[in-house]
Amino acid sequence: MRVEIWSDIACPWCYIGKARFEAGLAAFAHRDGVEVVHRSFELDPDAPAPTDIPVLDMLASKYRVSRDEAAAMEARVADAAAGEGLDYRSDRIHGNTFDLHRLLHAGKAHGVQDALLDALYRANFAEARPLGDPAVLQEIATGAGLPAEEAARVLADPAAYAQEVRADEREAAALGATGVPFFVIDRRYGISGGQPADVFRQALERAHADGAIQTLAAPDGEVCGDDGCAVPGV
Repeated sequence: MRVEIWSDIACPWCYIGKARFEAGLAAFAHRDGVEVVHRSFELDPDAPAPTDIPVLDMLASKYRVSRDEAAAMEARVADAAAGEGLDYRSDRIHGNTFDLHRLLHAGKAHGVQDALLDALYRANFAEARPLGDPAVLQEIATGAGLPAEEAARVLADPAAYAQEVRADEREAAALGATGVPFFVIDRRYGISGGQPADVFRQALERAHADGAIQTLAAPDGEVCGDDGCAVPGV
């Protein structure tokens, strides 16, 4: 069984949804037979890189709210992250994620994609590190197991793995994904949003048992799309 997960490192519900999915997978009796592949999805492909725009300023502008209201929105997402044992900071920087996705494809080629994704999520959401800085990305990538020379090569060559990122994004569009996280089991079963762990477990069990083609919609406020990331209670 293969589970493909479309996500973006800038997406808080992808960060939270990964933890929930892994909890659901851990409770699935046939988990040892599941291959997980992470796919690219850019929520804001037009974002500048690098950038020094604080996330709270970006959210205030996008949602046309005050900075205090944006901080309150972030606090509700932080509560959801804490519920999964995840640290979450709102003093991070908003920026383009294309280079991060290219690095993740390099990580896939070297068998460290999942570890690299975890490291990038942690650097962004838990540590608020400047992911537009190539030196920071080099450190994160090598720390996650990507060979230093490969990380340097990919960061120095804008074309490296660019086609793979674009192919992922075309596939997402073909599958009807308009937001992330988006989970697809064996190209037969779609799950949208950061669902509870038990929903993922049940979806894996159903897909294993009957092979039905179904799509579970995202719960209210737990998905990121073109219009931004929904927040519970807003």
